[in-house]
Amino acid sequence: MQRIIARFTHLKVQRGNKSFNNVLFGNKQSSRAYSSLVSETNAVKVNPWFFTGFTDAEGTFTVKISKSDKYRTGWKVEPLFAIGLHIKDVAILNAIQNTLGGIGAILNQGEDGIQFVISSQKDLQVLMSHFENYPLITQKRADFEIFKRILEIVSNKGHLNNQENGLQEIVNLRATLNLGLSDALKNAFPNTVPVAKPLVEDLTCPHPQWLAGFTSGEGCFSIKVRKGSTKIGYRVELAFILTQHTRDEQLLKNLVTYLGCGKYYKQANNSFGNLRCENFTDIFEILIPFFKEHKIVGVKALDFEDWCQAADLIKTKDHLTNEGLEKIRQLQLNMNRSRKN
Repeated sequence: MQRIIARFTHLKVQRGNKSFNNVLFGNKQSSRAYSSLVSETNAVKVNPWFFTGFTDAEGTFTVKISKSDKYRTGWKVEPLFAIGLHIKDVAILNAIQNTLGGIGAILNQGEDGIQFVISSQKDLQVLMSHFENYPLITQKRADFEIFKRILEIVSNKGHLNNQENGLQEIVNLRATLNLGLSDALKNAFPNTVPVAKPLVEDLTCPHPQWLAGFTSGEGCFSIKVRKGSTKIGYRVELAFILTQHTRDEQLLKNLVTYLGCGKYYKQANNSFGNLRCENFTDIFEILIPFFKEHKIVGVKALDFEDWCQAADLIKTKDHLTNEGLEKIRQLQLNMNRSRKN
């Protein structure tokens, strides 16, 4: 996920429901030109569980603590929630904003980035209510619980009174959130004692739409063409991959059980692990039907469609012909980070 920056500018987008729907749902007929990413409708939304899954993948709960003479403590406390994406996925953020009733703002972040940001106390309470009803299930839920405690202190104005130690309590909580405190804050608050991070134990997928949202953020649909012992000298390998830090290892293992396919592999550096499904029968009979029913959203929907085309060519054994193999190569060359249209 892209880094949160201090300064934001409002995103200016062209208008048009048709383009928005095409990009959002991966309609290849006209969504290939996603340079005109757009939305003006309040009708297009995502399932609430999809938003939770997407947040588990891409969302961030953070608190900015900065010096300010406007407060008698000398410090300004700004809780905020953000999802940062490439601008080509603005459609997802529009749909999420619509799902939450229009709260928050979609803002530019550098040349190619955008963010959905919620920072007002009123809007953050709407967000808290959503996650109480549709809980996060990765270790990000621990960040949510800490963030919620900070919001309670801010709502009660405890951060404005040093005598009640509200500000120090927030710093103690902030020290455990995400990457912890900056060196400047460590020096400014030398008595900080980081709180213990809550333990997240319920790691079971709560709804198919949660997995659709999580995959829209973290999933990868892969095509590889390798030399092989086929009659044309090449074989085609499809793979579905979900990658997470090893602190969510049990979640990925549970998703293997939930889907009924794939395996969990720990990466060589031991910091991350993958759920990988490479068995073609499982891909064709389990994963493709699942994600056709519970749709991937955003530009990644185009990767999924290309992946499905490759699967169809393999199913009919067209990948064993030069013409079919070339079609798959062309699909491969325009997927994931290489996508141009």
